[in-house]
Amino acid sequence: MLTSENKKRNQIQMFCIDDLVPQDHMLRKIENAIDWSFIYDLVKDRYSEDKGRPSIDPVTLIKIPMIQYLYGIRSMRQTIKEIEVNLAYRWFLGLDITDKVPHFTTFGKNYTRRFKGTDLFEKIFSKILDECFKHKFVNPTEVFVDATHVKACANGKKYTTQVVHEEALFYEKLLKEEIGEDRAEHGKKPLKDKDDEDGDGENSGGSGAVKEEKQSTTDPDSGWFHKGEHKQVFAYSIETACDKNGWILGYTVNKGNLHDSRTFKGIYDKLKPFGIEKLIADAAYKTPAIAKLLIDDNISPIFPYKRPQTKDGFFKKHEYIYDEHFDCYICPNNKILKYSTTNREGYREYKSCSSDCANCPYLHQCTESANHVKVVTRHIWENYIEICEDLRHTEGTKELYDKRKETIERLFGTAKEHHGFRYTQLKGKARMDMKVGLTYACLNLKKLAKMLSLKCGKLPSPTSFSALLLDLFNFSPSLA
Repeated sequence: MLTSENKKRNQIQMFCIDDLVPQDHMLRKIENAIDWSFIYDLVKDRYSEDKGRPSIDPVTLIKIPMIQYLYGIRSMRQTIKEIEVNLAYRWFLGLDITDKVPHFTTFGKNYTRRFKGTDLFEKIFSKILDECFKHKFVNPTEVFVDATHVKACANGKKYTTQVVHEEALFYEKLLKEEIGEDRAEHGKKPLKDKDDEDGDGENSGGSGAVKEEKQSTTDPDSGWFHKGEHKQVFAYSIETACDKNGWILGYTVNKGNLHDSRTFKGIYDKLKPFGIEKLIADAAYKTPAIAKLLIDDNISPIFPYKRPQTKDGFFKKHEYIYDEHFDCYICPNNKILKYSTTNREGYREYKSCSSDCANCPYLHQCTESANHVKVVTRHIWENYIEICEDLRHTEGTKELYDKRKETIERLFGTAKEHHGFRYTQLKGKARMDMKVGLTYACLNLKKLAKMLSLKCGKLPSPTSFSALLLDLFNFSPSLA
């Protein structure tokens, strides 16, 4: 039996801090994967050359929050405590074992005074992504898009109810023009513009529709997110795109109460330069406007089957056959529903004859209207949805859509479980942009480091500092 002694605690030793970091440590792989000097070029205009006190090395300053998001440490205060006792962290930051670690408020103050309002963190993300492209690891021909919610640092009971103006949809102007053309072709008068106060929802013809929404008094930039009956919190919606190998290509930060289809244009504008061939997304993106946007840009949209939202016991919409030549619908009883009008939302309305429906044996399966008139709507861009349906039935499409769970969904799971992405302790959209940018940069960087280490193979470990001393003085290890 051996007894533990504390003699080694006060023992003086000569060593190099590089010897204490394992050769296969993740931070060592990350350090070898990228040249961090690019940060100096990004921040040089935020520093003075001859005024003020000497600053902390900008690379060290940026690496501190990267350690936090790389290892999912819950706060900057805790990150600094970890750096104080972790030799690998000190080595990564370029600090000696006796160097004083910066105070936990240092990064926050530098962010407020130097980096706030800049796109520094998005540029860091882009630089790391460029390195991934440089090594030909990224294949952006097939892109997966989805959004996840990050719980905001806001009390769900502290809010005010405000009347706000909705932002105009990205396709609103084009839709309005095509509605006017469609009505003119059918001999209808142009629709009058509605006042802002009379907006009728997110698809109204006039911009500036108003609605009531909850606004947090703690974090006004967040949005009230409710999923089902139980999950109701203030949150941010993080829309993300990745390729089939899980490399993150872009992101946007939005309020948690905005639908994915409303925020799609922001992420799409960042993806267009990559030369996408196929875009895979869930049913939330299956709208006529998004389908038109993608198909017009020669991108194949891969959307899933969307269940008809009709009451049980009633005919589904696909049971009403559209006759393109005569521009009418034929009901299950072989009666014609003629074109009536094109509404402000861009839907053509086809109505049945009340005298035909009054004595129809299928009336109870068709409509509950008091005047016995069935109305079927068809969007003026419905043909784009039909193209998506044709693509959905092509060979290999189902297998491609099923890869969502191995790409974008796995990415969200990893970020939430291991990188502190389930909730945030930061307030405001600007700080959320920083958090998301650095978190996604860390995910790509970690993947890049692992891929490069596998590509290069296991390199021989460098000669340690102690071995150099032995060689220098011709010491024999057996005699030392």
